[in-house]
Amino acid sequence: MAIYPVVLCGGSGTRLWPASRPERPKQFLDLVSDASLFQETVGRVAPLAEDGGAVLVVAGRDHAAAIEAQLGDMPAVLLVEPEGRDSAPAMAAAAEWIFRRDPAGVALFVASDHHIPDAEDFRAAVRDGVRAAETGRIVTFGVKPTEPSPAYGYIQPEGPGLAPVRRFVEKPGRARAAEYVAAGYLWNSGNFVARADVLLEELAAHAPEVARAARAALPRTDAARVELEPAFAAAPRISIDYAVMEKSGRVSVLPVGFGWSDLGAWDAVAATGGASRGLWIGGDGDGANLVRAAEGMVIATAGVSDLAIIAEPDAVLVCHLSRSQEVKGLVERLRELSPAHLHGAAAESSSFEARAADFDRWMRLAALPLWATLGVDADGGFREALAADGGPVGDFRRARVQTRQAWVYAVAGQAGWAGPWRRLTVEALDRFEATNRRPDGLYRTRVSIEGEVLDDTASLYDQAFALLAFAAAAEAGVEPDVMADRAHALREALSALALPEGGWREDVGHAHQANAHMHLFEACLAWEAVEPGREWTAMADTIAGLARRHFIDADGGFLREFFAPDWSPAPGEAGKLVEPGHQFEWAWLLTRWGRARGDDWAAMAAGRLYEAGLRGVDATRGVAVDELDDRLELRSGRARLWPQTERLKAALILGDRVPASHAGEALKGLQLYLEPNGLWRDKLEPDGRFVDEPAPASSLYHIAAAWVQLRESTGRAPGRRA
Repeated sequence: MAIYPVVLCGGSGTRLWPASRPERPKQFLDLVSDASLFQETVGRVAPLAEDGGAVLVVAGRDHAAAIEAQLGDMPAVLLVEPEGRDSAPAMAAAAEWIFRRDPAGVALFVASDHHIPDAEDFRAAVRDGVRAAETGRIVTFGVKPTEPSPAYGYIQPEGPGLAPVRRFVEKPGRARAAEYVAAGYLWNSGNFVARADVLLEELAAHAPEVARAARAALPRTDAARVELEPAFAAAPRISIDYAVMEKSGRVSVLPVGFGWSDLGAWDAVAATGGASRGLWIGGDGDGANLVRAAEGMVIATAGVSDLAIIAEPDAVLVCHLSRSQEVKGLVERLRELSPAHLHGAAAESSSFEARAADFDRWMRLAALPLWATLGVDADGGFREALAADGGPVGDFRRARVQTRQAWVYAVAGQAGWAGPWRRLTVEALDRFEATNRRPDGLYRTRVSIEGEVLDDTASLYDQAFALLAFAAAAEAGVEPDVMADRAHALREALSALALPEGGWREDVGHAHQANAHMHLFEACLAWEAVEPGREWTAMADTIAGLARRHFIDADGGFLREFFAPDWSPAPGEAGKLVEPGHQFEWAWLLTRWGRARGDDWAAMAAGRLYEAGLRGVDATRGVAVDELDDRLELRSGRARLWPQTERLKAALILGDRVPASHAGEALKGLQLYLEPNGLWRDKLEPDGRFVDEPAPASSLYHIAAAWVQLRESTGRAPGRRA
């Protein structure tokens, strides 16, 4: 009978503040070794799954990226909860997954944040428990107490050895704990084994709402990462103890003697021999202390003993180890006085604000001036690229560069940039109109610097950027009537590219693709802000409908790039391509569209797209890579600049739904590419080297879009978008 260890990653570990925070709970900390508690747990249980089982991890979305980074090469299936509903729904979803794969499978449920120093003793006890579980019992592990601790719950067995549970009791006072120990009670470790079918039967009998919600939320997929559906939220918020363990007549307790601690407070960490961290200078008269200093900090002590001194960049805890349980009360007070320090957002906010200010200065004082001078020809046309010495590169002009750069300077003007933005916008768009407009009203792809036609193709992608540039100019007050006339004429001309199966045809590369529609979506939303309630709204809604029905995979929640004529995934490798940058970019756009429409689907889809994009973030380099496959596994480790801007935009617009650290991490990743003089690097290789090449002008659109979103999200400028 196969064993399926289930690692539960809930909980916030408030008694271990300030090291443990809601965004970085204790299971991800290196409290007793160089590995985190989570990594130790997975390593401890993985050998039990070697005979046909599998390791499962159940966690919320906020921690999914951290889990995947810490798992590394360790194989596991990740079940991602759309929101936390306590332990019973989490265990129900895992049991349902196991039962569908292996109806006779045994589930081992373990906490991710416990310390068990002897892994082999633990596994031996589990195997004893599994033999009883095979007979239909739910077997919980009762640890033989080493002291009358008030920090743990207790279990009263019916008799010695493996025995039915008479009752579970909550954490008692010290005197009552001593009575329990004398009476043969056991510490409740919270870990247990049961056949998946048995647990599901007991849930159906005692907590049917939990069982129904878990069953409805679990999609049928063999993926290594499983996003539980929104139906999961219908489960009542209830622990497994209240839902099943205290009600079922099938629960037994197995006394175990292996070392165990739930590391609930700093005294427990110290008792395990948990190592101090960071730079600590102790005096000759110091006794035993537990000291953790954050990177860049130093702690000096003299003549003190039995203290926990935990220094984080934004908060410091000093407490006697015997009073460690009182930290929870301090955290509750902090919740009212300074929630930012509870979450660790104070230091992150300070660092983020500094980075945001640097980025803003770089944009206004370096990038915009440089590309407004060295990046422009005498006739107002924008250059394709600039070499490291500022020299122009390229003897042609692409439609997308001319329109993107015009858009950049139009929005820069709206943002208060004092340079010649109006002249740059007008000259570029007038020149573009004269050289690139075809007789049919569409705009050609490429001309020479003198205006001669080099490529007369009219790509949907380029038309979208023409519309976007016209909208930005109109909104900035640059010849708004002229821009509106150009946009209306182009919208009419797009009918030549309309597809009978919905959407518009791309005449360059794949005819049916999401990318060109994405930028057309962006342009429609921009024009909707200028001309509310007109045809732009219908076009935007059409594209959102395509995304919902075709572009976004219904099961995986990620967005594909290329499609067959019926909008099914394109055959071969093309249909499997998933670009992390576009997951972020669509999340940003759908959030804007959904807020304008009051559409709940858009919010859910944006969250799933954002999570899919995070699958492409390389933790080592701190950047989003270019390509994944449709299993969300690495396809190309190269990381271009533009996905970093889209990651930042998405983290900012989803700021109330993602950890506060995400925007800071994205901005840090983007700034790796930016040169002090206003140029940038475009391609970061897997080995950490940048490709030595000129800076492409086309990147400034992405950088400026991130800059605008950053200004709006941080209150540096009035919001311009829905």
